[in-house]
Amino acid sequence: MRSVISMTLAACAVAAMGSLALAQTPAPAPATPPAPPAAGGTPDKMPFDIPYGMSIGLEQAKQVMAAAEAEAKKRNWKMNIAVVDTNGELVQFERMEGAQIASGSISIGKARTAARFRRETRLFYNAYETGHSYPGTLDPTLTASPGGFPLVENGKLIGAVGCSGGTGDQDAAICKVGADIVK
Repeated sequence: MRSVISMTLAACAVAAMGSLALAQTPAPAPATPPAPPAAGGTPDKMPFDIPYGMSIGLEQAKQVMAAAEAEAKKRNWKMNIAVVDTNGELVQFERMEGAQIASGSISIGKARTAARFRRETRLFYNAYETGHSYPGTLDPTLTASPGGFPLVENGKLIGAVGCSGGTGDQDAAICKVGADIVK
């Protein structure tokens, strides 16, 4: 009886040791590394090549602000609205009654991003949404959220407007009204 138990234990030990050896077999290496993502090609023309003009002044910033605020009031959306110059420096800021406090600095960030990069901030948001994290490496103050529009007058960048307080689409709708008064 003792020999049957000894043989059974020995068989179990051999099976256990064999399964441990198989468990530590390394996985095969991939045949070829994955290709790097495309950089988008080489366009013939420089994208977003809006020349800089004279920075927006206070009076014109007030007009942009008034148009955006009127649209926000019409829709009953409480917004923070910022207008910046070509350098992204604040010219005019307004927080409507009851607007989300945290959105003040966000609206300024959206306006600054739109001015410094000469494009709508939604483009950076879209890049993140499609899995491209590179915008975060461009500038630590970049705000990748809809609601920032460059202000272009006579084909030249004079500043930007940024809105925050609602959804990204709400912010963009309000800012677009402000941006559209500058021609």
